[in-house]
Amino acid sequence: MALPVCFSYWKKIADRLRKVRKRRSISQEKLANMSGVSYGSIKRFEATGQISLISLTKIATALGVADELRELFTDVPYRNIQEVINETK
Repeated sequence: MALPVCFSYWKKIADRLRKVRKRRSISQEKLANMSGVSYGSIKRFEATGQISLISLTKIATALGVADELRELFTDVPYRNIQEVINETK
């Protein structure tokens, strides 16, 4: 995957979480207190999409959307028997 595409995904995540924060009338400062993530990190994340996975998890938990992150860590179902065979090699 090309690097710019990867960054665009992170920015989309940042934009989405900013929308959730604003809908709930939570300031960046309040989110920092709620999540334990520094105000500067939240500000940078919303502007650029740059954040650690740990901080992203803390923010998502504070905003009540952590369940959506869990989907990233669930096993992907096999599409065919060849994928099962390939995984055991």
